[in-house]
Amino acid sequence: MKLSGAHIVLECLKEQGADTLFGYPGGAVIPFYDALYDKSGDFNHIRPSHEQGASHAADAYARVTGKVGVCVVTSGPGATNTVTGIANAYMDSVPMVVITGQVGRSLLGKDSFQEVDITGITSPITKHNFLVEDVKTLADTIRKAFKIARSGRPGPVLVDIPKDVFMESCEYESVEIVMDEKHHEISEPEWFERAAKEINSSKKPVLYVGGGVIISDSAEELVKIAKKGNIPVANTLMSLGSIDRDDELSLGMLGMHGEKETNMAVDNCDLLIAVGARFDDRVTGDLDKFAQRAKVIHMDIDAAEISKNREADIFLIGDLKDTLAELSKHIEEGDRSEWLAEIESYKVTRCVEHDEFVAKNILEYVSGALGANANVATDVGQHQMWTAQYWRFKTPRSFVTSGGLGTMGFGLGAAIGSQVGCPEKRTVLVTGDGSFRMNCNELATVRKHNLPIIILLFNNSTLGMVRQWQKLFQKEKYSETDIGNEVDYVKLAEAYNIDGHRARSLSDFKAIFDNIADKHEPVLIECIVNKDDCVYPIIPAGAGVEQSIVG
Repeated sequence: MKLSGAHIVLECLKEQGADTLFGYPGGAVIPFYDALYDKSGDFNHIRPSHEQGASHAADAYARVTGKVGVCVVTSGPGATNTVTGIANAYMDSVPMVVITGQVGRSLLGKDSFQEVDITGITSPITKHNFLVEDVKTLADTIRKAFKIARSGRPGPVLVDIPKDVFMESCEYESVEIVMDEKHHEISEPEWFERAAKEINSSKKPVLYVGGGVIISDSAEELVKIAKKGNIPVANTLMSLGSIDRDDELSLGMLGMHGEKETNMAVDNCDLLIAVGARFDDRVTGDLDKFAQRAKVIHMDIDAAEISKNREADIFLIGDLKDTLAELSKHIEEGDRSEWLAEIESYKVTRCVEHDEFVAKNILEYVSGALGANANVATDVGQHQMWTAQYWRFKTPRSFVTSGGLGTMGFGLGAAIGSQVGCPEKRTVLVTGDGSFRMNCNELATVRKHNLPIIILLFNNSTLGMVRQWQKLFQKEKYSETDIGNEVDYVKLAEAYNIDGHRARSLSDFKAIFDNIADKHEPVLIECIVNKDDCVYPIIPAGAGVEQSIVG
C-alpha cells in the first residue's frame, strides 16, 4: 500500500512495539503530527514542557520497561535540546530512538531557518545516526535504528527526517519483527572452565556488578551464582536492585561514596569478578591501587571494555544472561563464612539520632513504607548518593539515575518516563533544590497527565555536592554554591495544581507522608535540611581506599 513518510514512520513504530511516544511538535514535524492525529488511538503521546524533558522521559521509560524509548522533536533547537538527553542515554547504555525533523532537502546546507546538522552534532554520542534523504529508504532506516538501539550493548540512535520526506509517498510493506535480539554467541567452553576454576579455588572472591546486569535482565542468573558460591556482591550505582539490598550477600554500593566494608572487601579480595561493569573512575579511584591483590575475571557483551581500564586475567564475552547461566553450571557450592565475617568487621556504624531530620532517616522511612511497590528516580548530587546508600532496593529496573554523565535536571523528566512506563508502581523522585530548578517546568506535564509521582525535594539552600567539595578540598571557599530563598517550592507546586508540603522535622515529614502515601495524585514534599550535611564516606578523586574520609 502507498503511504506518506509520516504514516510509514508510525507504521514502523507499531511494528517495533512502540506504543508510547515522548515528543514536542514543531514546524519540521507538522506532517508527522498530522499523521499521528489519524492514529492517535495507537499511541500514548506525552508532550513535555521542553524537549530535554522528552529525551529524559524516553530514557527512563526504556530503563524501567526494558523496551526502546522513543522521542520525537522538531528541527533546529528542538533537536539540539535533546543532545544532553542523548549523551546521558549513551553513557548509561540506554536503548532509545530519537526522531528529529529536518528542513526540506532543497534547504539543506543553506543555513536555513531552524536547520542544524544534528547528525554531525550527535555522532560522538549515538550508537549510530541517519539522515533519510529518500522516502523509499525510510522504513528500513527506522527498522535498523531500533535493531541497533536494542542489540548488543544498547544505546541511542537518531533518525533525522527532512520535512518533505515526511510528506512524500511510496509503497510500504509491513514486516514481522523478531524482538529477541539480546542473545549472542558466548566464549568457548574452556574459558568458562578456567573462570570457574579460579572462582572455586578463591578464598576471598567479590562479584563487582555493573549496569550491564540490569540491561541484560540477568539479575536472576547473577544471584544464582552468588548464592551457589556464597560470594558477596558489590554494586555500582547503575546496578543497584540487581540483588535485594537486604540479602546477606549484598554489600551495597562501592566506589567514591560506597560503604566502607564494600570498598574494603574489594581492596582485600583475591578474585574480582566484574560482571557488566567498566571500571569507571568513580568506582576505582586510583587504578593502580584498586583491588591490587586480586586476579580479575571480566564478563561483558562489549569486547571493547575488556582490559580497557584494568587488565583482565580471564574474560568472558557475550550476553550476560547466557554467560552467567553457562558459568553457573561450573560453579561449586562454597562456604566462605570466614570471608563474610571479615567483611562484616570492616563495617562502620554511622551515628545518626533516630529522630534527626536527615536524609538517612527520611529515605529509610519512605523506602520501608513503599518497599518493592516503588520505582525511584533521582537528579544528581548529594541526594542521589544518599538514595543509593539508604534506599533498600529490592528488584532490577527500580532505580533510575544518571550515572556516566551525571546530569542535573534529569530527575523530573525521568520520573515522568518511569511513571508512564510502570503505572502499577509509584515513582518517587528524590531531588535537590539545585537540580530541581533545572527541570521544574515539567511539573506541568506531571499535572496534565495526573501522574502520581511523589517528589522529595531536599532543600539545603545550596549546591550540596559542590559545596561539600569546597568544604573538604577548597578550604571552605564557597564560591557561587549557596542558593537564596527566592523560590517558594510549595507555592510553585500549587501553581501547577499539585499539593505541596514543607517539613522541618522528621515527625512533620512522617505525618505528611502517611497522609499522602495512598493518594493517587502527584505531591511535592519539601524537606528543609542542613546545608552542612555531607555524603560520607567519600574517597577523594584519584585516591585509594586508605584515604577514605568516613565523616
